[in-house]
Amino acid sequence: MRLPFPFRRFEAMVDPFDASRDDPTPPARFWPFVFEALRPFRRVMGFTTATCVAAALVETGLIFYAGRVVDLLAEGGPETFFSRHGAELLGVTLFVLLLRPLVILLNQALLHQALSANLMERVRWRAHRHLLGQSMGFFQGDFSGRIANRVMQTAPAVEDSAFMSFEAILYAGAYVIGAMLVLSDIDWRLTIPLALWLLIYVGLLRALIPPIGRASERFSAARSEITGRIVDGYANIQTVKLFAHAERELGFALTAMKTARLRFARLLRLMTTMMAGIAAVNGLVIVAVVGAALWLWSEGAATVGAVSAAAALTLRLNGMTGWIMWVTSQLFQHAGVIREGMLTISTPHDVTDAPGARDLAVTGGEIRFTGVRHHYGRTAGGLDGVDLRIAPGERVGLVGRSGAGKSTLVNLLLRFHDVEAGRIEIDGQDVSRVRQESLRRQIGMVTQDTSLLHRSVRENILYGRPEASEAEMIAAAKRVEAHDFILGLRDPQGRTGYDAQVGERGVKLSGGQRQRIALARVVLKDAPILVLDEATSALDSEVEAQIQDALYDLMESKTVIAIAHRLSTIARLDRIVTLDAGRIVESGTHAELLARGGLYAGFWARQSGGFIGVEDRAAE
Repeated sequence: MRLPFPFRRFEAMVDPFDASRDDPTPPARFWPFVFEALRPFRRVMGFTTATCVAAALVETGLIFYAGRVVDLLAEGGPETFFSRHGAELLGVTLFVLLLRPLVILLNQALLHQALSANLMERVRWRAHRHLLGQSMGFFQGDFSGRIANRVMQTAPAVEDSAFMSFEAILYAGAYVIGAMLVLSDIDWRLTIPLALWLLIYVGLLRALIPPIGRASERFSAARSEITGRIVDGYANIQTVKLFAHAERELGFALTAMKTARLRFARLLRLMTTMMAGIAAVNGLVIVAVVGAALWLWSEGAATVGAVSAAAALTLRLNGMTGWIMWVTSQLFQHAGVIREGMLTISTPHDVTDAPGARDLAVTGGEIRFTGVRHHYGRTAGGLDGVDLRIAPGERVGLVGRSGAGKSTLVNLLLRFHDVEAGRIEIDGQDVSRVRQESLRRQIGMVTQDTSLLHRSVRENILYGRPEASEAEMIAAAKRVEAHDFILGLRDPQGRTGYDAQVGERGVKLSGGQRQRIALARVVLKDAPILVLDEATSALDSEVEAQIQDALYDLMESKTVIAIAHRLSTIARLDRIVTLDAGRIVESGTHAELLARGGLYAGFWARQSGGFIGVEDRAAE
């Protein structure tokens, strides 16, 4: 159904996804945060203010005119009423039927189509874009569920606050001003009880709303904690079931739920107190204004129509105040939600591109670590003064106990963290001085803990190079022995082959299948630097043997860093570097290190099937 009103024109007044003038980090204080979200809506808010005031004045004007109609009826009989006032009544009728709906339509179109339809997505887009730029450490330090919950909660809180500010607060303010004008036109003394009521009402707001805001913020934090704990359990459901800890997880979530219940009860107690106070204050204004109007009528200072208008205005205001108070409390509750969300959304990036950073240009693929130290802000662990040069096209294996610093070395190369001291260069370019996105585009990596996106197999492989053709994608899958098993995949929705969905983090596939899809993704990416962190650990010996030649073929003409506990997978590399306690203790070919009889030789001797002994492992 195509409606005649141009809704799309109002929806297009603001582009919620235009980030050209946004600051790098959302403001960390409440009002600057809200104002920045509303910045593109300044023109919309100007028009909305005008239509809100107009709509409120129209409503008070109609009540005033209803009082006039009562007086006109009292002045004469029905025989002459229409002949004397017909033209006036026709004009008012046309106003009510045509102009009033138009004002309301414009007001609602601005509120709904221009403001609400765009503001929520602007806040979500802004927050999500900023959070995607956070470092790995940021995400490792919090529940992913809580981070997502804060993004999802903050956006509607900002949108609803803006909507309510116009729909209720601004409208109500204009209505009160209109009521003052109408009552002063009847008799200025009628404005006195209304003014006193307004003072008491504002005082009640000032007393109760701030505690409601604080209680709401605490409840919002508790609600995010519930989400984080529940999502953490769902995301690790296999571990929960393997260790038979369903009851433990219930208890973990129950603790957060009980806290949320107590905080919500505190919030509701304040709300109940507020509504009771409103009822008492509203009773006073009804009695005072209507009583005063009746007294003036008895003294001959007011007409019957004036009394009717005063009573109608007061009763309408009585009905509106409960709504206004509820809206005001909602605004403070939303403020609590926004402040809680800002704890995540407004966190500055701890790994940033340097001003004027350029794209990394890989000419040969030389990697150089010079005096690199990194302890993750602690006094131990990580790396402690590493000097290492990897020549262009050289294939280097990293060996060492867990906790020796192998993964730290790779994470610093990818700039998931910034080095605490020292320098890392690729072809003479300091990785801290180039754009992060360009750095990671030049490095292909397969990790031990392979994570796939909850999308189709096709989308997961093409993640390596989205512009690749179907033929190139299939060739990459065949190269790592993945094509045949992919063709046999079928998801619960009936999608097959490359169109089958792999489930969250690829849970619908076996570990080996996930690993081969991840390898296909890196093959398709074809980056000049290749990092393999236990890339074949999830494969059985037969499949590993099938793709071993493909992997070595993939390494041709690339600079390679391979981490492995299964030493047979790296024995054929050009050089093997052994790390221990964050330092390089050995470097040489497989044969040289065996002949030296050092740490690597001990690893090799203790292996059965090519694994380093685990007796000395520590958390890395």
